[in-house]
Amino acid sequence: MIGIFDSGIGGMTVARAVEQLLPEYSILYLGDIARTPYGTKSPETIIDYSLRNTEFLLEKGSEMIVIACNTASSVATERLRQEFKVPIVEVITPAVQEVIARTRTGRIGVIGTRATIRSNIYEKTLNSLHPDYKVYSEACPLLVPLVEEGWMNKRETKMILRRYLHPLINKQIDTLVLGCTHYPLLKELIQPRIGRRVTLVDSSIETARYLEKFLRENPQVVSRPAGEVTHTYYVTDLTDSAQQVATHIFKRNVELKLV
Repeated sequence: MIGIFDSGIGGMTVARAVEQLLPEYSILYLGDIARTPYGTKSPETIIDYSLRNTEFLLEKGSEMIVIACNTASSVATERLRQEFKVPIVEVITPAVQEVIARTRTGRIGVIGTRATIRSNIYEKTLNSLHPDYKVYSEACPLLVPLVEEGWMNKRETKMILRRYLHPLINKQIDTLVLGCTHYPLLKELIQPRIGRRVTLVDSSIETARYLEKFLRENPQVVSRPAGEVTHTYYVTDLTDSAQQVATHIFKRNVELKLV
C-alpha cells in the first residue's frame, strides 16, 4: 500500500495522478485539514506534524510514504528518512528534474508557501546542478486557504494571483514551478496570467511519474493487493468545502473519513 500525506486536500492531486498511473496499487491518504496550512508554521512544528502523519500511515499498513506537500518536503524529508526505514518520496526532486528538462533559458520561477520559499529548496537544488540558472521565488500564502475553501474561480482569487505573479512576469521566466500541490487546481487561472509561453511544472504529476518509475524498478517495495485495489482517504477535519474540492479533483464522489 502507498501512503500519501499532505497538509490538506491539495495532495489529492498527487493521489489522483498515482491512481491513474499505478492502478494496480492501493492508496492510503491523509489530509491534515485541521492543521492546514503548514506554510505558516515553524520548521519544528512542520516536522512534528509530518512525523505524526507518517506514523499514522505506517500503522494503517503503508509500505512507503509520499510527502504530497512541498512545505513538508522542503522541511521534513531528511528527518523522516532518519526516523523511518521505508522509502520516502518527496515532491521537490521530481519537479526539479522536469524543470531541467523543460527550461530553455534557465530563468525559472517558483511559487509556494512561505515555508517552502523561505527554505530556498528549489533554488539550492537547481543551482547545485546548474549554477548558471536564475531562480526567482515568490511566496503565495493566500492561495492554500483559497483552494481549501473551494474558491478556485472567484474574482478575488484571480486578483490575488495577478498580484503574486506580476514580479515573476517582469523576470522574463520561461518555466514556473507550481511549488505546492494545491496549486494545480489553479492552473487554468495561472497559465493565462503568467503567459502562454511559460511552461508550468506541476509537482503533482511529476511526483506520480517519479513514483511510477521507482516502483517499476523496485517492485518488491510495495505489495500489490491479492484482491480488489482499495483507495482510502482520511482527513483530520471534515468540511463541506473539502468534500466539494475532493469531488472536483477526482471527478467522482470520494468518501472522506474523519480521523
